Amino acid sequence: VQLQASGGGLVQAGVSLRLSCAASGRTFSNYGMGWFRQAPGKERDFVAAINLNGDNTKYADSVKGRFTISRDNAKNTVYLQMNSLKPEDTAVYYCAARASGKMVFEYWGQGTQVTVSS
Repeated sequence: VQLQASGGGLVQAGVSLRLSCAASGRTFSNYGMGWFRQAPGKERDFVAAINLNGDNTKYADSVKGRFTISRDNAKNTVYLQMNSLKPEDTAVYYCAARASGKMVFEYWGQGTQVTVSS
């Protein structure tokens, strides 16, 4: 499956931003989806994940209550709604996919930069 992330940008602290990740090549509803991020000089960290039909989500503690992951299987797209952004949210955000039953995310998008200024 091919993944194309978009929606990043330079924003001020406190505002909202929505990332999108469009999938192609395989049956989207057969894949769990996730968002990860990598800040400069740091490892890539888990942000959020959603299951095949969207009724189960998980979040990193650092984004709980501020970020919401969702998916539209009809549009082959997963979203990350980011509210109350903080400078520490600055990172390259990646979407990822894993086949049903797999633990590891096998497919990765190219990343989209989010920069939050104070």
